[in-house]
Amino acid sequence: MIKIKRREYIMDDKLLLAVMQKNARIKLTDLAATLDESKEDVIDELTRLEKEKVICGYHTVVNWDKTNTDVVTALIEIKAEPEREYGYDRIASRIYKYPEVETMYLLAGRYDFALIIKGHTMQQVAHFVASKLAPISGVTETVTTFVLKNYKNSGLIMIEDEDGKNDRLVVTP
Repeated sequence: MIKIKRREYIMDDKLLLAVMQKNARIKLTDLAATLDESKEDVIDELTRLEKEKVICGYHTVVNWDKTNTDVVTALIEIKAEPEREYGYDRIASRIYKYPEVETMYLLAGRYDFALIIKGHTMQQVAHFVASKLAPISGVTETVTTFVLKNYKNSGLIMIEDEDGKNDRLVVTP
């Protein structure tokens, strides 16, 4: 009979995810120390979370305004007619498979979907909407809004304030 050693407790996934979301480049040894776990247990847990699609990727937030690269970001709201037995899922699948679609949400409110699209020019984004999104069966309306300035992205302030700092406002009770 083989005895399997089991851990007496479960690693705090929420803390692990919170630390990783703030800094995906944290060294495994530092992450293990923060969680008070062994490096091997952290690796096992990260692997499990990746397989279960809890961790879906590791991304770099880029401030394209500080580069010599033309990037246009657009928010696209879509009204759609849900399909019998499928709801919005099949329409969403037709949309999110396009590589231009960076992010897609199902909404409760005036519109059914919100998309974030990136392109090199406004014309390129407009062409994508007109030639690929609007003709999709079930899509009844699209509204495109172009981003003029990026102040904050993924929790990170992208600009410097007038004094060169990004100080938060003082809050008093």
